Amino acid sequence: MKLFGKNHIIISLITFVILFLMNYIGNDLPDKLERALMTAFAGVIGLSLGLFILNKGKNDKNPPQNFD
Repeated sequence: MKLFGKNHIIISLITFVILFLMNYIGNDLPDKLERALMTAFAGVIGLSLGLFILNKGKNDKNPPQNFD
């Protein structure tokens, strides 16, 4: 999947909405909006970093030599 392509943005939006709603609906503390936003942003950033690391080695023309 291309990083910051159409599919990545769609998956990021779905992840943000799911994490936000899970934390906002299930929290009774007074700062539930801030916690839900921070958790949702952290989830999207983690997803992006994971996809970046996964995508980094896909088209590697020079793999490490003698990798045992």
